[in-house]
Amino acid sequence: MGADHAERLVRRTAHARLVAVADPDETRACELAGRFEGVRATAGALELITADDVDAVILASPGFVHEEQVLACLTAGKPVLCEKPLTMDSQSSLRIVRAEQELGRRLVQVGFMRRFDPEYAQLRSVLADGSLGRTLLLHNVHRNASVPNADFRSEMIVRDSLVHEIDVARFLFGEEVVAIQVFSPAPTAHAAAGVADPQVAILTMAGGGLVTNEVFVNSQVGYEVRCEAVAERGSVLIGQPSSGLYSTRLASDGTGRWGGSVPADYRARFATAYDLEVQAWVDAALRGDTVGPSAWDGYAATAVSSAGMASLATGERVEVALADPTEAIHPVSHRPKEAS
Repeated sequence: MGADHAERLVRRTAHARLVAVADPDETRACELAGRFEGVRATAGALELITADDVDAVILASPGFVHEEQVLACLTAGKPVLCEKPLTMDSQSSLRIVRAEQELGRRLVQVGFMRRFDPEYAQLRSVLADGSLGRTLLLHNVHRNASVPNADFRSEMIVRDSLVHEIDVARFLFGEEVVAIQVFSPAPTAHAAAGVADPQVAILTMAGGGLVTNEVFVNSQVGYEVRCEAVAERGSVLIGQPSSGLYSTRLASDGTGRWGGSVPADYRARFATAYDLEVQAWVDAALRGDTVGPSAWDGYAATAVSSAGMASLATGERVEVALADPTEAIHPVSHRPKEAS
């Protein structure tokens, strides 16, 4: 992900200049920096964050170091685009929310790139204009061909995959998730021993709406992300190339097929979203502003995914407890207005 963002900044982002990259593996950092002219490499993220010639920071590091690195950005007064998850647990995410609030200035943008995807943005616009009435249900599908490594465990499906659907639910409904229940059907033969895959999660929204989520990370087909919103006077479906009946399958050449080609991974499906996300972040930083998913959005998604991991372990419905939203500078997205 870090290499992708470096390429994006250099090749496709206006008004930005990549000056440095960091990786604990200094050889890897040097290899990445060597692709571009005038870019230096370092093994220390904190060294990069505090450098005088660094105005803003993109964090694509593992989640367990995000708190330290985001707080360092806040201390340095530098805008930061932090890939999800904001942190590994709600307590540390809340510490970031409170630190930003004490600073009195918003600097954190969390990398929930689907908010910048043209289809998701259009869907939210349709729901917000009130023409379909109140939104009642969302149905989400999130499938990967396979997991990135053999250590991908059941709870990581909730924390690293489902977290996108959690943010989508909050984005489209414009309200918080108040409860989650995660179900584990019979696992696919392609999952590692002991891994619950696929999973189905039911989210209950503050206004009573429900969100169904299928997450299947070893589908063998490709990267499929779909969302259907059901409202009082109609429904909207995104993530399909055209209308009609489609079935997914694995073709003889090893690629996924779904009425055409299924994207191989998130890079192909959300390439435009990532480009728009980073450009919006750069433009906002130049204005002295921050846009997109906030530290509160990152905290709320982490709190729901933590409750989801607890539900995964027990099979029970788990209520989500959030802190006082007034602790955040930008607590929650504006709720789509209801029909008059």
